[in-house]
Amino acid sequence: MTIFKDRVDAGRQLGRRLAELRGQDIVVLGLPRGGVPVAFEVAAALDAPLDVIVVRKLGLPYQPELAMGAIGEGGARVLDDQVMTHARVRDDELQAVEDHERAVLESRVIRFRKGRTRQDLTGRIAVIVDDGIATGSTARVACRIARKLGAARVILAVPVAPAETLASLTEPDEVVCLATPRQFTAVGYHYRDFSPTEDDEVVQLLDLAAKRLQDSPPASRNAGAAQAYNAGDVDEEVEIPSRGVRLQGQLHLPVPARGVALFAHGSGSSRHSPRNRYVAGVLQQAGLGTLLLDLLTPVEERNRANVFDIELLARRLTSATDWLATRADTASCKVGYFGASTGAAAALRAASEPSARIAAVVSRGGRPDLAGPRLSAVTAPTLLIVGSFDHDVLELNRRAKAMMRCPNQLAVVQGATHLFEEPGTLAAAAILARDWFVTYLLATGETSGHQ
Repeated sequence: MTIFKDRVDAGRQLGRRLAELRGQDIVVLGLPRGGVPVAFEVAAALDAPLDVIVVRKLGLPYQPELAMGAIGEGGARVLDDQVMTHARVRDDELQAVEDHERAVLESRVIRFRKGRTRQDLTGRIAVIVDDGIATGSTARVACRIARKLGAARVILAVPVAPAETLASLTEPDEVVCLATPRQFTAVGYHYRDFSPTEDDEVVQLLDLAAKRLQDSPPASRNAGAAQAYNAGDVDEEVEIPSRGVRLQGQLHLPVPARGVALFAHGSGSSRHSPRNRYVAGVLQQAGLGTLLLDLLTPVEERNRANVFDIELLARRLTSATDWLATRADTASCKVGYFGASTGAAAALRAASEPSARIAAVVSRGGRPDLAGPRLSAVTAPTLLIVGSFDHDVLELNRRAKAMMRCPNQLAVVQGATHLFEEPGTLAAAAILARDWFVTYLLATGETSGHQ
């Protein structure tokens, strides 16, 4: 039985299955809320715009988790006659449920569409993505809406669904599903982590996807396929040995590669972090290689103390740096560290080693104070990026800057809090990081897509 680690993992796998769509005029449409994290990864893999189709399940009056139908934008509605007949749902009961769900739907449309223009589907391929389907009611409504909005072709793509449900779907032109287990209990049964997705996360992912397209070369956007990198580039999952454990990473390299930014995420995050992936995309467009890395194994992450074991994290970072030196395609590259939160402390601690050959360090919302007295031993040019509203961390970074003897700058992003969730703030941080790494990792004239 196929089990996905989480929605990010499912989305990455689905993106690989849909790779043949890359370069075509497509729009990826996530079903809020749980389908959007999956769709975000699919859109990133295909370099396609991301949008949502807002739908709501119509649950039985006395058993809300069981769908008797679904509604969507524009007055679309699908009813499951078999379920309604079996449950003997009265017209007034159906109307009451629909009125309630319609109010919720309209409020979410306002929230998700605020300040954002809906993607025009006219004549394009609509790829509708959810985290899985059971009865298929919401998927049917979503497909009808996409067709109503002018999509020339509708593809439904999900990680998991029962085979009998897929066989009954007539609305999509094509269905792509990674797993059709014989014993299908519920969608969440096929995920190790099926934590609820909140509205704020949906908005954040939509913003991140929009910024990714905004930073793409105009020629690519006009062609309907915002190419982030060339087909010949290296993009692979890697395992890196470090004292008896194997660290998981995602390596992207232009060919040839001249500089690589190694990412050290903060507590509660991973190499799948949408924020780090967004920043990595900006660096890639500038001709830089990136290595997104998990410094802890899944078992180690369960012990909260490991997140603050800066010496351990720094040692793992050094192992990854040494590993890059063993590869023919990265051995001659200049290496930089990009650290967030506690990952920034690990980056600075690793860069402070006498044997370290690190060309640059960037800290985003970092805790450089956790590197302690080793700060003064860092020789790599260091950029400290902090949000203006992240008051405590900003003060810690000011004190750290005073301790550092290497070339360094403190860049304050106005209006940003610790996670840079406010509109435009993560993009500002990514541009600052890009320019710093281009300066120190790439020689003049060797950038790509960077002005």
